[in-house]
Amino acid sequence: MIKKILIANRGEIAIRVMRSCREMGIKSVAVYSEADRTSMHVRYADEAYFIGPSPSNESYLVIDKIIDAAKKCKADAIHPGYGFLSENAEFSERCKKEGLIFIGPSAYAINTMGDKLTARKTMTAAGVPVVPGTQEAINDIDNAVKVIKEIGLPVMIKASSGGGGKGMRLVTDEKEIINSINAAKSEAIASFGDDAVYIEKYIESPHHIEFQILADNFGNTIHLFERECSVQRRHQKVVEETPSPLMNDEIRGEMGKTAVAAAKAVNYSGAGTIEFIVDDDLNYYFLEMNTRLQVEHPITERVVGVDLVRQQILIANNEKLKLKQEDLKQSGHAIEFRIYAEDPDNNFVPSPGVITNLTEPLGTGVRHDGYIYEGYEIPMYYDPLISKLIVWGKTREETIKRLKRALYEYKITGVKTSIKFLERILDTDDFKNGKYNTHFIEKNKNVLMSPQKSKGNFEDIAIIAASIDFTTKLKKLQPKKPTQNLGNSWKDFGRKRSILRLWK
Repeated sequence: MIKKILIANRGEIAIRVMRSCREMGIKSVAVYSEADRTSMHVRYADEAYFIGPSPSNESYLVIDKIIDAAKKCKADAIHPGYGFLSENAEFSERCKKEGLIFIGPSAYAINTMGDKLTARKTMTAAGVPVVPGTQEAINDIDNAVKVIKEIGLPVMIKASSGGGGKGMRLVTDEKEIINSINAAKSEAIASFGDDAVYIEKYIESPHHIEFQILADNFGNTIHLFERECSVQRRHQKVVEETPSPLMNDEIRGEMGKTAVAAAKAVNYSGAGTIEFIVDDDLNYYFLEMNTRLQVEHPITERVVGVDLVRQQILIANNEKLKLKQEDLKQSGHAIEFRIYAEDPDNNFVPSPGVITNLTEPLGTGVRHDGYIYEGYEIPMYYDPLISKLIVWGKTREETIKRLKRALYEYKITGVKTSIKFLERILDTDDFKNGKYNTHFIEKNKNVLMSPQKSKGNFEDIAIIAASIDFTTKLKKLQPKKPTQNLGNSWKDFGRKRSILRLWK
């Protein structure tokens, strides 16, 4: 039985996993770098172990250090979270070799689905529809040009390894083919150490829809419905929601069965996500599989009512799935906003620094997965994601109204954040109507990239006025003699500290 789990990650996802561990009576162990000595996940865990310098390639990405920490604390299992080593087949295999349970799929599944070309071949063999394109890496430019002419422009040149939009080039003109292929190969080798790229037909009005799946070690596989992930910036998701406003019950059921078939094709075990590209006519194609827990998993948890981390742990503990497909249903609507420490009005430049004030949103239907606190310094070494705001309502309309209220309550000072940018997303007609695709941000950039200065100035003026009032009264609060009893004056001072923080 799993009694102690080391979480090989940091930030909000480490805390998220630890919460399920605590509910299950399982001890949790944190690992941390120099930059994360005071991080919330270190405070929350039952134990914590130092693993090295701040850069991730000297700490969180060093397999030997993670394994060593797991042995020192006598952990039974390792949960990789997402990012870092979560989709590293070598890490999965090493855990098995060291007698540690890897809470995730086998190295075979990770390797098969991690390489996009191999995944395309595997899915084609399993009868899963894939986007028209090549089944082999591009080795001959002349042949590539021939294939592109046969498929028809536009096409995407995509790296076989990795993700996150790296090694991708859209080709709309024959004159761009050679330069696009060379650029994609160059970026792929720099990012993933592999220059293999392939050709894929470009869907001109694409919707990015993914299906959550769970599979145990006994051949039982289910899906927990879809998530709409089409609001993206540079191929990185910004907003996710479920159910998808594009879907209907018929296509949902069909795609769900396809997702289950895709997982079974690689004998998958654990939690994973099958990602699809869907056009306006609801034709869908396999895109890729994420062999880990997704950032956006909380909206599925909220709508379906299943703790996905708990299920991961139970599956890793070699227990059979007790969830039946026919018993699962979607209840209400949930939307997740990713909150980043970055400046949307300055080309989304990361904004590390000290949190001087934090007011988290609360109330009915609101979930906040974060890891920052007042006085915490956001390090410059990692992804700028600092929290996820998940809001649920009975209907999509109610959820959007509740989300607006939650964003209004959410206050972070000391660093720049994406909160105002997310507020602008909610104000667009395309999002309110649920009629958007992956071109959403580009289409609405004039609204999204224009700061609402009048609202911002109003808040600034209110803060300045409050700080002036505070400073003018401060002298009256100071004692005339060192021995004077300060009484209620210093209580009043305490009440005004938050104003001072905002002013700073």
